[in-house]
Amino acid sequence: MFTRQREDAIPVEHIKIEDIQPLISEKASVAILDDDGQGKAPFVSKTIVKVKLCPDITHLRIYFDDINFFAVPLISNVTKNENEWSAFDENARLLYVIRRESGQDV
Repeated sequence: MFTRQREDAIPVEHIKIEDIQPLISEKASVAILDDDGQGKAPFVSKTIVKVKLCPDITHLRIYFDDINFFAVPLISNVTKNENEWSAFDENARLLYVIRRESGQDV
């Protein structure tokens, strides 16, 4: 389960669009994992091109081009450290992970 906090992570109550904006135009490894850490899909290398709220304002859309995105519920619990942003959706038991590949701070 991903509810335990890593010692180098900075907790954030829920998703804030400004917390992920520094990742725009950055090359990152992204994955969606289930609550026991097993991947629903493998980590893939992507460039985040934009982030915006979905029309019903319940999710944050993280776009990899003008069409493809994944949507993270705004009520997800977020942690971040210098090279990783993650959001845990308690209802779906999914962890969304974005790891900066360039090694710069998030």
